[in-house]
Amino acid sequence: MKVMEAAILSAPSVIKPASVEAAKVSVIGTRSYLIEAPGPFDLPAQRRIWALAQAVEAWPEVREAVPGMTNLLVILKNTPEEPDRIEARLRAEWERGRDIDLPGKLVEIPVTYGGEHATDLAAICDFTGLGDREVVRLHHEGSYTVFALGSAPGFAYLHGLDPRIHMPRKTVPSLRMLKGTVTIGGMQTGVSALTGPNGWNSIGFAELSVFDPRQASPALLAPGDRVRFLPERIEL
Repeated sequence: MKVMEAAILSAPSVIKPASVEAAKVSVIGTRSYLIEAPGPFDLPAQRRIWALAQAVEAWPEVREAVPGMTNLLVILKNTPEEPDRIEARLRAEWERGRDIDLPGKLVEIPVTYGGEHATDLAAICDFTGLGDREVVRLHHEGSYTVFALGSAPGFAYLHGLDPRIHMPRKTVPSLRMLKGTVTIGGMQTGVSALTGPNGWNSIGFAELSVFDPRQASPALLAPGDRVRFLPERIEL
């Protein structure tokens, strides 16, 4: 099934600085630092993470800056002689309070809601007190932003899920969930990138691959992209 894409922004735009709380900075091993945004898990916090990543990627000693969900992993090329100085620079850059909005495309994903791949829909209904059609409606009417990629190649963490259908991840993961399964995990939603064990809650299925190593850009989605789910079929 074809995924429809449309350009939204042509270049990163800088958002005016907001009030800045101190970030948590942790040393990971001998060459890496993890910066965690304080406050709510929201788009303004993620925009600050994107801005921080853009800034530190230009530092000559940085090998890679990997944005996560309101956090940033900074990997250096070599073990620093003065690790405290690197930490201080990271804190100072965070305290500049810059936000950016990444360029992105709109990706529309057709979904079959319910059916054999929605084995956790009933549990979501029990937890939220909503009917299955209401859960499906709230999900497909949402507009989502890709915050980060991770956990599996091409898997996108999508922010924007209606709070009424937030659902904790399973304490016991499903042993085999198919690639393409549409899921809810906590306050996020996504499309599984690989077939295998999965602790998120399944509500439908999308006939697509979010990662293809044969393509010039293997991942279908990138941070800053916008995602809409289209209810191609509802089997309840």
